[in-house]
Amino acid sequence: MTGRPAPAVLPSPLRAGLGLIAALAALVVVALGVLYAGHDEPGRVDRWVIRPTADSVRPPWRRAALATDFLGEPVGAAVLVVAAVAGCLLLRRPRAAVFIVAGAALAVGTTKALKPVVGRTIHDGHLSYPSGHTAFLTALALMVALLAAGRLGLGRTAGTSLVLAAALVAGAAMGWAQVALGAHYPTDVLGGWCTALAVIPATAWLVDRTADAGRGEHP
Repeated sequence: MTGRPAPAVLPSPLRAGLGLIAALAALVVVALGVLYAGHDEPGRVDRWVIRPTADSVRPPWRRAALATDFLGEPVGAAVLVVAAVAGCLLLRRPRAAVFIVAGAALAVGTTKALKPVVGRTIHDGHLSYPSGHTAFLTALALMVALLAAGRLGLGRTAGTSLVLAAALVAGAAMGWAQVALGAHYPTDVLGGWCTALAVIPATAWLVDRTADAGRGEHP
């Protein structure tokens, strides 16, 4: 006896579009990594945006930047992930809960793996590319928006718009905080944002394929 199929975490109307976006985002991550490999100073684009190694904000904006930055720190990130997982379990969507955990781990893990490979540093020799904080918050926003799009039954245009808007808002907020606090160059932030855009659709597809295979369902 088979039960009702579990809802996919990657809605079928969004698969093709997000797959293309993920591929383009991966190319941007690689291109920026090659361009800034081994650098220890801001590039032309970074200098055009802001001087990234100087604290450029004062209270109350500095407090806002620090609060946003906390969301990407281990404790803050753990709280967000636990809250999202709890919401999924309350809605009886264990596949979505697995997606949240796997997506967050893979997004952050990818940035940690890339940093020593690229070798770009900011003040005091800290590895900076790509931004893990930006990747995490963008990834979480992407996953929540994907789940919302599926639950609301949104079509390709509305669903993709919702997902990209969530990613843009989350990425812009965390990216601003990272640059304002001097933790990252603007291009590090872009790399982190694109890392999330590349990793999350692939993770969603993999979670769906694995879960469906375990239930003996066809994709």
